Amino acid sequence: MTGAALEQTGGGRLHRWWAASAGVLGILAKAPLSLTLVVVFLVLGLGARGATDWAGLGTSTVAEGRWWSLFTYGVWEYGTFGFLVAIGLTLITLLPAERRLGSVKAGSLFLLCQVGGGLLAVAAMEIGGVAGDGWLGGLIGNRTVGPTPGLVGVGLAFSATLTALWRRRLRLLLVTGTLLFLFYAGEVVDLARTGAAAIGLTAGVLLFTKRRSLRDLRLLPSSHAETRLLVAVFGSVPALGPLVTWFTRDHDGPLALYRELFIGVDTSAASVDAACAGPLAGTQGCTNARVDFALANSPDVFVYWVPLLLIAVVAVGLWRGRSMAWWAAVILRLLLLAALLRYFLLKHETATGSFTLYSILQLCVPTAMLVVLFLTRRHFRIRAERETVLTFLSIAVLTFLAVGAVYIKFGYDARAEFDPVPAFHQLVSDYPKRLVPPAYLPLMGKHLGTFLPVTLHAKALWEFTGPVFWLIVLGGLLVAFWRAGVRHKVDSSAPAEELLLRHGGSTLSWMSTWPGNDHWISPDGGAAIAYRVIGNTALTLGGPYGDPASRGPAVAEFTASCDDRGWTPCFYSVSQETKDVTDALGWSSLQVAEDTLLLLPDLAFTGKRWQDVRSALNRAGKAGVSAHWYTWPTAPIAVQEQVRALSEEWVADKGLPEMGFTLGGLAELEDPRVRILVALDQENTLQGITSWLPCYQDGQPVGWTLDFMRRGNGSFQGVMEYLIATAALTFKDEGAQYLSLSGAPLARMDRGEQAAPLQRLLDVLGRALEPAYGFRSLLHFKAKFQPTYLPLYLVYPDPAQLPAIANAIGKAYLPHVTTGQMLRLSRRFTAGQTRWG
Repeated sequence: MTGAALEQTGGGRLHRWWAASAGVLGILAKAPLSLTLVVVFLVLGLGARGATDWAGLGTSTVAEGRWWSLFTYGVWEYGTFGFLVAIGLTLITLLPAERRLGSVKAGSLFLLCQVGGGLLAVAAMEIGGVAGDGWLGGLIGNRTVGPTPGLVGVGLAFSATLTALWRRRLRLLLVTGTLLFLFYAGEVVDLARTGAAAIGLTAGVLLFTKRRSLRDLRLLPSSHAETRLLVAVFGSVPALGPLVTWFTRDHDGPLALYRELFIGVDTSAASVDAACAGPLAGTQGCTNARVDFALANSPDVFVYWVPLLLIAVVAVGLWRGRSMAWWAAVILRLLLLAALLRYFLLKHETATGSFTLYSILQLCVPTAMLVVLFLTRRHFRIRAERETVLTFLSIAVLTFLAVGAVYIKFGYDARAEFDPVPAFHQLVSDYPKRLVPPAYLPLMGKHLGTFLPVTLHAKALWEFTGPVFWLIVLGGLLVAFWRAGVRHKVDSSAPAEELLLRHGGSTLSWMSTWPGNDHWISPDGGAAIAYRVIGNTALTLGGPYGDPASRGPAVAEFTASCDDRGWTPCFYSVSQETKDVTDALGWSSLQVAEDTLLLLPDLAFTGKRWQDVRSALNRAGKAGVSAHWYTWPTAPIAVQEQVRALSEEWVADKGLPEMGFTLGGLAELEDPRVRILVALDQENTLQGITSWLPCYQDGQPVGWTLDFMRRGNGSFQGVMEYLIATAALTFKDEGAQYLSLSGAPLARMDRGEQAAPLQRLLDVLGRALEPAYGFRSLLHFKAKFQPTYLPLYLVYPDPAQLPAIANAIGKAYLPHVTTGQMLRLSRRFTAGQTRWG
């Protein structure tokens, strides 16, 4: 590389670094309050260990007249986990609130919620102490620090300014998190956070909604997909709650009992010594303590977490709308209710003689989930394929038998390595205990075990039996839930093609007939949509086509059909007509291409602006080049072979994969209704080729769309201009109304509008792909024909699904890309510009 090139490369990197830095600084400059708060966390956090004593909030500080603690407790935080939570909440609540509402209003809301939440926490503890409540009264005298009450309150107030989708999601995140910490950790800061949440919700309604009514807090109707997400999150609460107590080491909340049922209690060597002291050494309690300690300090501790992981896996199935997950969730809650009742009978009722209020509260959690599951059961009707269910059941049964056979066989062979030495029947009866979480064995009337491993070989066998079994079973269950449900795939290509021929569609609609697309027909039979399911995304090729009166309703009907199957709909390369429909549905959109249209009735290559096109026509005549129309089946064998050789050479030369989806290749030329135009010299040597897709209306083609383009080796300059101009004149003479030069992906005209951040990201991606595929050069080339530019959009209902949508689009365009091709493609990103063609 030359020095100039190095200097240019270095300058380009410096420019990009400076641009990125300027962008970050620009964001921070608009949020000085958020930046200041983060800096305060980092600076003052170094001394936070002792700050709780003099800056913390508690009942004693308020009683002593230290009112300023209501303000100071919000600028301190302690512990790595606390710092991470505080900074994360700042970024997702205070930062966007400050950018939209302004620093003064956001800061005022933060103070209101932080101070108000602290006052409500103090009041709750005092009232609880007077009422004799063990939990709230036990917190009197405790102190706390942390800004999370104010941050949660600001986020909930700010949520009132968001769209329905993101308002619901932000509230779900913050309210669920707040209640989790309140009921499971149950510390002073959790009380303050709950009070701040209530203040923030109320402030948001009063300040940022027109009606200023608490009706704005109600849950709005949502789609199948959104309802499934909400139910899945709600169903995860019993799994997330114990995690809160495990991370924070706080378990004073009224639901902290779930920690014992899901991740066990802390077991130490001291507790084993106490259980085995003196005459207790030979008792079953001593053996249980030793086994429990061994489990908690070995890989077998994974079994403690099995109920939690099972709930999480089932929640994934609920999110995917699986019927099997719904039944699994119901069974799990019934088993949990039975376990809780048994636990109270063994632990609480023997001690107190009656259930406490908090015992009833703990029973309400699985009961509430059962009620929610019953009320939303119609949203979980996606049945798994028969083969999927049978495969999972086979895996589970075979794993149980295989793991059990290994444990019993090798355990019996090494029985001398256990203390005491087990008999064969003891190994058989001990195997199921290796699979059941220890907390549940006493509830089943069983002991943890009767023997312990002594040697390394025996320990490995004893400790890994449970984890191996559950990793396989839970993994198989996750795959069964994740896989798409029964699609009841019906070949609708024939009626879809009939609609296309009768009514037509967009300039891209003929691509819907290509292999790889499925077809959905609207309930009234008037419109069709071509799509392909990639992952969990139903990616359409263009918008609806068919009867114009049915196209608009077809968007919502197709969306409902996708919802029923657990897919996320995404309409790709659609016109303004479809975008207007999705705008009314509240969808988001991005421009992804630019269609270029030539209106043929008044087309004439006269005037200075058509000079390049006229020059290409004249140059072809002087070079003895002529244009010939064929369809691929009727083209001479010599022409077909030259086209094949030209395409193979193009792929081999670039070392890059041919793109598909909206870009046709050789396979798409075989349709007899697709016309090809080739330029041949006097020796019948191929100079270039173009293919043209029909656009039908009333059974007749009224327009044509350019698709396949290749320029021959050694062809004269302007061969593509010659072929396109010849095609345009031919179609005009035949009475066609328009000719489309097709859309150039990831390229668009600058219309002067303010681009959204994601749109700017696509522009950057288009520039990165330019050296490899030349989409922008292609758009520049089409400008020679003075086309009318029509934007093509990507429209989607859920911005949170953009990563999955991007993955689906990438796989649609490059379905067979190899690792080597991806490496070459990445190198092209930084290579010099390649010439289009």
